[in-house]
Amino acid sequence: MTDAQTDEAPDQPVSGTAAFSLVYRTYASQVLGYLTARGVEDPEAAMQEVFLSVLPRLDTVHGGEAGLKTFIFSVAHARMVDDHRRQSRTPVKLSFEPELDQREDTSAEKEALRRISPREVLGLLDGLPQDQREVLSLRLVGGLSIEQTAETMDKSAGAVKQLQRRALLKLRELKAVKEYLTP
Repeated sequence: MTDAQTDEAPDQPVSGTAAFSLVYRTYASQVLGYLTARGVEDPEAAMQEVFLSVLPRLDTVHGGEAGLKTFIFSVAHARMVDDHRRQSRTPVKLSFEPELDQREDTSAEKEALRRISPREVLGLLDGLPQDQREVLSLRLVGGLSIEQTAETMDKSAGAVKQLQRRALLKLRELKAVKEYLTP
């Protein structure tokens, strides 16, 4: 028994609940510090598991305060080892960083234009009005964004979107484009 236990009731045994409460208050912060320092993923949960394992066996501990402390930390060590084993079997979790994601899905129009030769592209674009041809050239061939295309052509982004939409609709109607779009 510790000095704190003997101060509470010098001649009477300490009840199970009171003993557990005293043990928890005495060692919880030390166990938490140990588990945190040893890299346990969730040290607070592991600490709770330690004391849940200690509680039913509290009456069987021998060796006084030193024996109790040894027992508690041997259980804490076992929980730490279990956690490290679990972590080693768990795949590494990486956060998603959009700026590093290089995957890109191409549109059907870009795919069709990629499949045909530059001369064929120019031939198809020749059938479009000048503004529509310019928009598609800048967007699909030059790789400019809507905003960049608008700035280059001295038009609004909305006007560029509309010109692009009309140009693509017109191209879809052409027999030569339909041949590239069907597998």
